[in-house]
Amino acid sequence: MEPKNEPVSRIYLVTRPIFSEDSFSHKLRIIFMFVFGHSCDGKRVKNALLSLLPIIAWMKIYRLKEWLLGDVVSGVSTGLVAVLQGLAFALLASLPPGYGLYSAFFPAVVYFFLGTSRHLSVGPFPVLSLMVGAVVTRIVPDVGPPANITEFEGLTINQQRVIVASSITFLMGIFQLAMGLLQVGFIVIYLSDTLISGFTTAAAVHILVSQLKFVHDLCFQTLEQIFLQITKANVADVVTSIIIIVAVIAVKEINERFKLRVPIPIEVIMVGIITQMTFQYGFLFYSVPFFRYESPLAPNVEVMKEGAVDAITIAIVGFAVAFSVAKVYSVKHDYIIDGNQELIAFGASNIFGGAFRSFAASTALSRTAVQESTGGKTQIASLISALIVLITIVGIGFLLEPLPKSVLGALVIVNLKGMLMQFREICYLWTRDKTDLVIWVLTCVAAIILGLDLGLAVGVGVELITVVFRAQFPRCCILANIIGTDIYRDRKDYLCIHEPDKVKIFRIPSPIFFANIEFFRDKLIQAVGFSPLRVLRKRNKALRKIKKMIKNGELQMSSLDDENNTDDLDQPTDFSDLPVQVNWKAELPANISVPPVDIHSLVLDFSAVSFIDISALKVLKMTLKEFIRVDVEVYIVSCDVYIREKMHDCMFFDDEIKTSMFFPTLHDVMLHILTKHPDCSQDSQWAKKTVGLEPGVGTLNYY
Repeated sequence: MEPKNEPVSRIYLVTRPIFSEDSFSHKLRIIFMFVFGHSCDGKRVKNALLSLLPIIAWMKIYRLKEWLLGDVVSGVSTGLVAVLQGLAFALLASLPPGYGLYSAFFPAVVYFFLGTSRHLSVGPFPVLSLMVGAVVTRIVPDVGPPANITEFEGLTINQQRVIVASSITFLMGIFQLAMGLLQVGFIVIYLSDTLISGFTTAAAVHILVSQLKFVHDLCFQTLEQIFLQITKANVADVVTSIIIIVAVIAVKEINERFKLRVPIPIEVIMVGIITQMTFQYGFLFYSVPFFRYESPLAPNVEVMKEGAVDAITIAIVGFAVAFSVAKVYSVKHDYIIDGNQELIAFGASNIFGGAFRSFAASTALSRTAVQESTGGKTQIASLISALIVLITIVGIGFLLEPLPKSVLGALVIVNLKGMLMQFREICYLWTRDKTDLVIWVLTCVAAIILGLDLGLAVGVGVELITVVFRAQFPRCCILANIIGTDIYRDRKDYLCIHEPDKVKIFRIPSPIFFANIEFFRDKLIQAVGFSPLRVLRKRNKALRKIKKMIKNGELQMSSLDDENNTDDLDQPTDFSDLPVQVNWKAELPANISVPPVDIHSLVLDFSAVSFIDISALKVLKMTLKEFIRVDVEVYIVSCDVYIREKMHDCMFFDDEIKTSMFFPTLHDVMLHILTKHPDCSQDSQWAKKTVGLEPGVGTLNYY
């Protein structure tokens, strides 16, 4: 019985001529048509509008009866989480907690209109908050005077820090918007999932340390200071934080294990209980100051000059994290997201948010997971959650005034669980991919020791180095035929294979460029078992001696005046002065030896070669000529049409290297070789059994 989901064993038969690239192009003319439209009709305007405002596209297909209830439930649940995370993550940015609510409201509203993801919950993200906080404390430190900024005069330290955070966010948005308009969303490909995982894990460690001061109600910057001041910790804050951490983790485990339709809002419950107890019994806590809505704020140019480099880093990290999360949910729910439009959406969101005293916004993984798991289908859920945040800002924010900062610190630590659990990837990568493990570990360690900005730079550098090494030293192989098929695979991986006699099929599994062409040349020489240049030089030296012996009418060795002249040893063997051709496979005169050439055909599989540069073309041309000059027929198969066009443009072809050596498939070239060299197979039945070659007909049959 055939196993389920496995292809059924059937036989197919195709009869067609054996094609080379020349005959294929002649038989089936390849026509490239480029159509340029210059008219600006209504359809083009409509497409441009849909691209710029994705809300129009998904609102047209919105299923009111099926989706609205889920969006409402999801929006309320996510809104409650967004309020608490906004308050908590503001501490990471070294700002008063209330400004985290601005970051949870203004960017989300803008993204509602411009974003292509239907499930992202836009707002503060702990890693970005920490990166913004690093810039804030550098320009406005806890101890000592702030940077020399004109607008800082007469302002409190919190007001100065708000200016710094909002100005950096505004500049971050400009960078993201510019990248989106310039269509450079591809830049995130240089931040792999492995790199992002290592980076965010290191950020989680930094965040954990930074929040311990709120949990203990102490003032410190390093782990050493924690142990020195541990006896001064506020007992009420420590006990409260421990209770909250244990309770929240336990209830979240229940939510995940039983997959509740509406998760228990344990964070909201705990915040309500602690706030009420603090207000009623007057426990000694370091509480959240009262906050209210504030007017927009123009960004400060001096601050933007000071933090321009940091803004670029924050912009790239924020987009990379958000885009990677958006891709997960777009695949899960089968819709398309546009990287460049996402850059535009986040750029506009942060520009708008920065003007309203927000700090950097991206997406929090836990908050997005809540929005999706509670039934959210579209960004309407995000809009409703933003309304919950708005109500808190303008209506009920004062009720949270008694909320201890230790509670917010505990909530931040709880939300780090997912990022800290990424340490488990070390074991996974150890068994799957050692190279990715190196990227993960070096990125994480560098970000912990050197800081997030330098750590990210180190991670990108390590990742690019691994890409270079993988491209420069790929795994080349010799292919053989799977008996009874037209399939060719690495001969080391299969048992039922046949390797045609005196034919080598060499597969090149990567682009060819200046850095790896010599590696390919060495691997090719190693695969065929001889150096064509050495053979050619030996043959030309032997030919000189033979000519001299014939000229003297004797077969004994005589000295040659020009024997040390090696200028023409690399040229094709010249038989013009000899009455007969020299058979290099036959026995040569005494004291004359030439390395044997055991193959008559060399096939290069270019199916995985995506590009080739000019430097590599020069070396490739020289190498192919060396093989041709020692009587080895060279063929190239599955070469991309644009690579062949580049070869034409670079004068690759001449009297020795011709277009007739190119074939569309491996099977085509093998049939051509079998036709030209019928004795190339040790098994006389192989050609008939495997490739279905009909002698004299010039067609191939696939069975």
